[in-house]
Amino acid sequence: METRAFDPLCVDVAAFAKEAAEAAGTWPLAALDRLCGEAHVDAKPATDEQVEWRVIGESRARRGGEPQVWLHLECRARLGLVCQRCLQSVDTAVDAQRSFQFVADEALAAEIDADSEEDVLALSRTLSLIELIEDELLLALPLVPRHVTCPQPLKPPDNTEPFEERANPFAVLGELKRKSLPN
Repeated sequence: METRAFDPLCVDVAAFAKEAAEAAGTWPLAALDRLCGEAHVDAKPATDEQVEWRVIGESRARRGGEPQVWLHLECRARLGLVCQRCLQSVDTAVDAQRSFQFVADEALAAEIDADSEEDVLALSRTLSLIELIEDELLLALPLVPRHVTCPQPLKPPDNTEPFEERANPFAVLGELKRKSLPN
């Protein structure tokens, strides 16, 4: 069997799955602009960081119909995110593993996706793997990145005035109510 040249920027998913092809590689993290936009401003430069990825195509036989087209994706990267406790950079591993079923068109994809726990996409002859990987890594980012133990706790501003406790507005209403009731 003859193996085709694989271009990760323009994947023919149906052909890739039919051949049960596998591909893996790395990209510079700096090539994923949206993902780099989530990084802390003081994080180490993304030029030396790499995104590792692996993709496997699968064609599953179906009774009485065309085979199902599947793409299995694994990707990982390291990114300096903003710690939500101390606001400093926290080095975070971001991993994503996802399987996608591809169907003939958008309408069918929406219909199946509503009733299925699987991720369903419309089949395209020109899938950009780098965009799919970036999307999956963005979805895999932690909601609240933080250090286990922050290296330096967040310092309050120097010009803060001491906290003054205010009178409870409901206590004032309660006092008015007590005065208005007959004893």
